[in-house]
Amino acid sequence: MKIKISIILICLLAIPGAFSQTTPLDAASIARVKKGVEEAALRTSTIVAGFTQEKEMSILEEKMRSTGKFYFKKERQLRWEYIKPYSYIIVINNDHITIKDEQKINSFDTRSNKVFGEINKIIVGSIRGTLLNDPQNFRTSYFNSSAAWIVKLVPLSAALKSSLKEITLHFDKKDFSVNRVEMTENTGDKTVIIFTDKKLNQPVANEKFILR
Repeated sequence: MKIKISIILICLLAIPGAFSQTTPLDAASIARVKKGVEEAALRTSTIVAGFTQEKEMSILEEKMRSTGKFYFKKERQLRWEYIKPYSYIIVINNDHITIKDEQKINSFDTRSNKVFGEINKIIVGSIRGTLLNDPQNFRTSYFNSSAAWIVKLVPLSAALKSSLKEITLHFDKKDFSVNRVEMTENTGDKTVIIFTDKKLNQPVANEKFILR
């Protein structure tokens, strides 16, 4: 179980952003960012994109790199389909997480597992922007960079604090959509997923969120 949780944390957290100097936002700017993110979430019903994932681990000299396809459909359906260098699919369909590793399929109910429930909340909350209004579970700080609005979230729940140090969300300044999500673990390991060729509000069949 512990191994599976680590795999999900490595694979799922995350969504181009830029590395540049940042400055803290004032209260008025924070309110503007929150409003923009909320409005963007309301007008986005589906997302289809390619992605490149990079994982930095202290025990490895080189980054682990993989590519695949990402699908999101309102309200709570997500599919991460890893294509290279291996075949691996993770689907979140409401309160259920299903993992397909080659031909083996495992399913988990997030309502019966607090950790999976928190992971589900983070993934969906990153897309829908609800993570910005969850003071009981996250301490947030807002910054401005040349290319993005950046929000850093520090987990407050015991379930996540044991694994995660910080989550950083990058929002595009033009349309307030999520461009990048970075996850830093307590060990210092880091995961970043960069999305490419992002398409919004295209038809996505429900079958994409069912694994057999």
